[in-house]
Amino acid sequence: MTRVAYILAPSHSGSTLLAMLLGAHPDACTVGELKITRLGNVEKYLCACGAPIRQCAFWQGIAKRMAERNVAFDVTHAQTALMAHGSAYTNRLLRPLHRNRLMEFARDAALSLSPTWHRQRRTFAERNVALMESVAAQSGAKVIVDSSKTAIRLKYLLRLEQLDIRVIRLIRDGRGGALALMEPAAFADATDPKLRGGGSGGNRDDERLTMAEAAEEWRRSNEEADEIVKTIDPSRVTTIHYEDVCQTPLGTLGNLFQFLGLDPTKGTVEFRNTPQHVIGNGMRLDSTSEIRLDERWREQLSDDDLSTFERVAGAANRRYGYR
Repeated sequence: MTRVAYILAPSHSGSTLLAMLLGAHPDACTVGELKITRLGNVEKYLCACGAPIRQCAFWQGIAKRMAERNVAFDVTHAQTALMAHGSAYTNRLLRPLHRNRLMEFARDAALSLSPTWHRQRRTFAERNVALMESVAAQSGAKVIVDSSKTAIRLKYLLRLEQLDIRVIRLIRDGRGGALALMEPAAFADATDPKLRGGGSGGNRDDERLTMAEAAEEWRRSNEEADEIVKTIDPSRVTTIHYEDVCQTPLGTLGNLFQFLGLDPTKGTVEFRNTPQHVIGNGMRLDSTSEIRLDERWREQLSDDDLSTFERVAGAANRRYGYR
């Protein structure tokens, strides 16, 4: 089986940084979010190696290896997301975040009524297994890191007997995550404005949320993570905090490598020194390996913002250890 390290987290919790740190191990590889949804302007989109995504030799190699598995593949139209091959009915059922066991049983029952659901699940399985096997073959890695984050994707990956999945539950102070959702260009993208939006620039104003919306998304994403973790063998799940990744990276990584069955002595924090072919968060295009704890929310959020966050998600934030 292909061993997969799945990072389960709300958006903007440091999953790209963590994935690249893990991918710098000689026996691991990450390409970021394997669900590969929107890449924006594909003519200007850059791989983490700096090459235009369609000209990247690594991704060209992946396409060839996928073809050997009888799967046509183009990274700019990957079709590995769960809803990529669905009908309006099935995708409407898949849209809500992961719920408790009873609600998930009801979801599966409703999906089973669709004549297209069996084909949708089969295509999802075939494309994702083929992609993970291709990335492993192309990189020579023993562990593939998928930073897709969402619990609903994880639910159906866990049902694939070809994959040996280990889950890394990543938690960040919700106030930092909320700020990134409110201002993604400034707080969740490349440092160089010209490299934002995947390499095409832009202000990402259409993605901005209000504090109430951002706090709600952060809270619900953690609630869905709580629910799916209850269904997984505890030996296959570990929980870490973004702040620990930044403040004690070597120790945190060492524990994760042991969890993944990798030699912890081969890890490194100089993750830019390893060729990376990550897609996703714009920080992949920065040039430094500096690991810096981002707590800009302490200066950037207003009293009104903090009050709104407290009302919507304060209790959950404290439950995860943040005061």
